[in-house]
Amino acid sequence: QVQLVESGGGLVQAGDSLRLSCAASGRTFVMGWFRQAPGKEREFVASLKWNGGRTYYADSAKGRFTISGDNAKNTVYLQMNSLKPEDTDDYYCAAQTMYTFTYEAPSAYDYWGQGTQVTVSS
Repeated sequence: QVQLVESGGGLVQAGDSLRLSCAASGRTFVMGWFRQAPGKEREFVASLKWNGGRTYYADSAKGRFTISGDNAKNTVYLQMNSLKPEDTDDYYCAAQTMYTFTYEAPSAYDYWGQGTQVTVSS
């Protein structure tokens, strides 16, 4: 059983930055971030594969968001820059504890955090 604890959400203005953090209580192979609005599907944002450090991004995140991690702390970060009102959502950390070789599908992740709210005002 792996627990994921997120932090870093909040209310910011358009153009501001936020950094989300997610600490895992156990070993993971991949950690990722997803976003979800009420009544909508959970949507991939970015993921990091610890072995080799490869990262994956949704098109909407490329150029503004950066995922990084500290393997020693089992912690992954999502640096979000130049935030826009349309980035407003609940953001969820997720982890894979088995290799699935799939990085964007929510179904590939077996553990989830509780979510942290990001609100960007115009």
